[in-house]
Amino acid sequence: QVHLVESGGGSVQAGGSLRLSCTASGYSWNWVGWFRQAPGKEREGVAAMHTGTTSTYYSDSVKGRFTISQDNAKTTVYLQMNSVKPEDTAMYYCAADYWGPGFLSPGGYLNWGQGTQVTVSS
Repeated sequence: QVHLVESGGGSVQAGGSLRLSCTASGYSWNWVGWFRQAPGKEREGVAAMHTGTTSTYYSDSVKGRFTISQDNAKTTVYLQMNSVKPEDTAMYYCAADYWGPGFLSPGGYLNWGQGTQVTVSS
């Protein structure tokens, strides 16, 4: 059973930055996705990365502001969030074990972390 742990969430003012981390122990992952879910809204994909090829995908809402990356050991995947906006407020989740149909589709991943809360104040 893959165990994913997110960290790094918190409260930040609009225009600020946060870095989220997703760590998986004893697991060799390929595609890793970052998703978010605000109260009353559906879960949406924000970024995905293949840890082998380093191919990345971003949603239009975060492109140019968020960056997904990994550490050299490929055990931690990060989501660097810059120029955050109040609408970025949500619970953020990482996910692994991609099977399809889309890298930013929540239904495409089998394993999920417990989430980390990000709150952006104006």
